[in-house]
Amino acid sequence: MNHGGANCLRRPASLRARVALASAATAAVVVAGMSVVLFAIAPTDAASQAGRVISAIALTPAAAPQSTLAPPGEPATVIPTEPRIAGDARPALPVAPSPGVLITRIDPGGTDQEYSRTVALNGSPVAVTVPNDVVSDSAAQQRVRILVIGLVGVSLAAVLGWFFAHRAVVPLRRLTAATAGLGEGLTLETPSRAAASETTELAEAMNIMLGRIATERKHTDEALVTARDFAATAAHELRTPLTAMRTDLQVLRSMPLSAAERAEIVDEILTTQSSLESTLWALERLAVGDLTTESDWEDLDLGQLVDQVVDDARRANPGVTIVAEGVEPIRLWGLAAGLRSVVDNAITNAVRHGGAGRIEIAARREGENAVLTIDDDGRGIPTADRERVFERFYRASETPGSGLGLALVAQQARLHGGNATIGESPAGGVRLTVTLSCDRAALRSR
Repeated sequence: MNHGGANCLRRPASLRARVALASAATAAVVVAGMSVVLFAIAPTDAASQAGRVISAIALTPAAAPQSTLAPPGEPATVIPTEPRIAGDARPALPVAPSPGVLITRIDPGGTDQEYSRTVALNGSPVAVTVPNDVVSDSAAQQRVRILVIGLVGVSLAAVLGWFFAHRAVVPLRRLTAATAGLGEGLTLETPSRAAASETTELAEAMNIMLGRIATERKHTDEALVTARDFAATAAHELRTPLTAMRTDLQVLRSMPLSAAERAEIVDEILTTQSSLESTLWALERLAVGDLTTESDWEDLDLGQLVDQVVDDARRANPGVTIVAEGVEPIRLWGLAAGLRSVVDNAITNAVRHGGAGRIEIAARREGENAVLTIDDDGRGIPTADRERVFERFYRASETPGSGLGLALVAQQARLHGGNATIGESPAGGVRLTVTLSCDRAALRSR
């Protein structure tokens, strides 16, 4: 058996135990320090102990041999065998005169020290001595009391530390239980006001972390859905044109064709290839739009972006008049590539599918929104199809294309907190209106 591994997996001491041990250790240090100080001053305090013992002795003339008493007013010495205590009471002795007699007597038979104090007896100053063992016993008793009180204090500190630590960790235990029991919501209940502020801060921090995890999980789920949709859509939309291309290639390989027939089939293959390329590009843009992150967004000028797209469209469509005189400079928080695709797809749809010869683009600020309008003089879109053209892969009757261009427009409008609508243009064709939010805080919170 690997005992080392078991030791590594051993759970650390609980917070309650640590607080209790810390409280006991602190009390022990304090008591030890006080004991050192008291023991250090014990020699000095011995004189005070002797004074207290002598003060409790009741002296009477009978207690002192007359031979030792000096004439009134002269000093004398009384060395009793042991101090005499007058009953339970401690009568006050006469106030001692100024120190005229202070005797420290050393027993000739040993080294026992005796403590003396001068008192007045029958008008004469008398030196009263107390054996050292009496004072030593008193000091020893005092040390024992200090040690007992210290041990009681350390034990009490440990018990109180354990009790208060238990009360302090109750909110943490509840928080731990709530975290272990988290479900789909990924939200913890904030502790009551009775809990420590640190516990509340911990719960709030964990809720922020869980919110980020929930957001990332949502993005991951959306990415998986997008990937599945992309795969399913690509398989469905690419199967037919790829089959047609394969058939044309087989014809070119196996059939004896004239130069004109071969050129016609090659043109069909190139047209199919171009359609496939457009479909894949549109699917890619849709997938990118579904998987945008905060780092993809930036502060930009909508008017400047529209001017750049218009310049490119003019070069790509030299036979079409594209006017952008009504475009105002508007600052907003957006996806530059997505907004370019909005304008580019609107122009492409108007030219390829609407047969437009003139396109007018305008952008203006209305409150907290930017309103982008694209008018053309093409064939227009029937009223019944104006809602459905924003669906993916929807094509109006006999209309070529992948059916993804306006779906891209609707997606970008929705990502930018707005919408896209189709109406009738004063020029006779289609008016595409795209509303975009300019509220940066609202967009960042989406």
